[in-house]
Amino acid sequence: MLDKNGIAKRIAKEVKDGYYVNLGIGIPTLVANFVRDDINVEFQSENGVLGMGPFPFEGEEDADIINAGKQTITTLNGASFFDSATSFGMIRGKHVDLTILGAMEVSETGDIANWKIPGKMVKGMGGAMDLVASAENIIVAMMHTNRAGESKLLKKCSLPLTGVGCVTKIVTNLAVIEVTPKGFKLLERAPGVSVDKIKEATVGTLIVDGDVPEMNL
Repeated sequence: MLDKNGIAKRIAKEVKDGYYVNLGIGIPTLVANFVRDDINVEFQSENGVLGMGPFPFEGEEDADIINAGKQTITTLNGASFFDSATSFGMIRGKHVDLTILGAMEVSETGDIANWKIPGKMVKGMGGAMDLVASAENIIVAMMHTNRAGESKLLKKCSLPLTGVGCVTKIVTNLAVIEVTPKGFKLLERAPGVSVDKIKEATVGTLIVDGDVPEMNL
């Protein structure tokens, strides 16, 4: 079973040389820590940063340099800062190759709910609305179940949707899963996790085709 860093490390393998990548709030922000040193990747944050690096070491933080989740970040040589109009022009113009988001629920048809729990005060959907509407390659980083042990991979989302039919792949603490027209397809198992455990933790349709390999981290 993976922890949050393990999920981020596995997703980092999906990042290719030359990619422009948007990192959402939560687990996705950790991905920048695990990208291979031999490839060039530009991380974009919707608050107006292009060229994010790993998180700073303790004592080296600069409070003026933050990501969309208000966490302090580092920037790489050549990084740039710009206004929200430019940032969302990049997103809406489909100039981002990969979007990595957290989620509270994902449906077997690729719908995502990641912005609101009914009854809880929120300021709004924010940039997630633009990301899910514009991105063509969305990977979700999430725990497979919630704190009550209930599946977050469902036939149909119960929470208010952020986007419909937009998720392409999901990496959880238990598995790597592809969203297909027939449902969730199990691609890889987390170390020490059985297929049966993944089946038990998945409410949506789960397709298991032959032997499922363990993740190679």
